[in-house]
Amino acid sequence: MWIAGVLAGLIAGIVIGSAVYGREMRRMARFLCERPAESNARLGVELPDAASRELARAINSQLDAIQSERIAAVAKTQEFQRDLSSLAHDVRTPLMGAQGHIQLALLEPDAPYDSVSPDSGREDATETAETAMPDSGAVNRERHLRVALQRLDDMRGLLDQLFAYARANDPDQTLDIEPIAIQPLIAEVLVGHYPEFEERGWEPSLDFDNNRFTLEADPTALRRIIDNLVTNALRHGTGAPAITQRGDAITFSNPIAAQAATDIDPDKLFDRFYQADDARGKRGSGLGLAVAQSLASAMHLRLSAAVETEEHNGADARLSITIAPEPRPDSRIE
Repeated sequence: MWIAGVLAGLIAGIVIGSAVYGREMRRMARFLCERPAESNARLGVELPDAASRELARAINSQLDAIQSERIAAVAKTQEFQRDLSSLAHDVRTPLMGAQGHIQLALLEPDAPYDSVSPDSGREDATETAETAMPDSGAVNRERHLRVALQRLDDMRGLLDQLFAYARANDPDQTLDIEPIAIQPLIAEVLVGHYPEFEERGWEPSLDFDNNRFTLEADPTALRRIIDNLVTNALRHGTGAPAITQRGDAITFSNPIAAQAATDIDPDKLFDRFYQADDARGKRGSGLGLAVAQSLASAMHLRLSAAVETEEHNGADARLSITIAPEPRPDSRIE
């Protein structure tokens, strides 16, 4: 008899336990189905057993990951919207400037010379026309057209940078990776910018530990990176850049103004459309270093930036940008 009682008790316990667990599972399922996607609520446990707690921890871990991804996606969307706003400003400014100057040129009077009296003789009229000074309207028209061409040239430069950025981030781009001798390539890029250095009276310096140092890279992409770094130094620096090679790293360093050093955020320097000047009044699209970073990443290289204050050589601070290979995934730290 007692055996039958024990069996009945076991069966009753199993039935009750199954019902309790079934209710708990349905509660968890109902929580997941009814929980708003943006909610911060997490799944609680009503049963004291270890299995239920482990299941709840696993579910909450997935909810945390989903929420982190959602926050990152929202931040990326907001960043993209800010970038679009900056791009619209950068395109609209030179376009409106060019349009305004063209309109002013069209409003200038057409008469290129001072009028000749109808009562003058033919010879006198010819002499007067030859010796007359060009009308100020023609001079102003030429000035407005020159400024308009400059504005359109600025916009073309921006569009070229946008095209370069799109190509640098194209997942289907093909790169021909090979050992590239860095010193001759840098020297060639510097020679291409010789007129700009001469205009400023700057003399860039090269200091290599190994004159035969090479990097594994695509020649065209690496040239673009170096050219963008040199252009950045010319555009925003206050003195000639110093280019050094130490170990497997190449560093481009140039003096900058104290205010620029305060404004620059090295962690954002390679972000697209980033400009330290919030008013975006300086020349440049804010894409040059972003293009360089994208090309470097595609070749398993990395760019890093640092700003250092300096109390000598008449400079307030220095901006240094370093190119170096990315650490290999299979590397071991002993």
